[in-house]
Amino acid sequence: MTMDSSLKVQAGAIKTRNVLTRAERITRLKELDRWNEDDSVVGMPKVRVVKVSLKKKKKVKKEETDDKKKKK
Repeated sequence: MTMDSSLKVQAGAIKTRNVLTRAERITRLKELDRWNEDDSVVGMPKVRVVKVSLKKKKKVKKEETDDKKKKK
């Protein structure tokens, strides 16, 4: 069964979450070497959320390849 086009999520429409779950915060703190196994989960330090931005492809490269094809 196919999904209706109005229900599909566009890649650019996905927003970054500004709140992490407790497990995500602990894994991020472990990556930053700021978490010990003896620490309490209550009163954890804040963790910055990394925002991912998607860059659009340049159209200049496409035009250059089209010009090369026309010359041949």
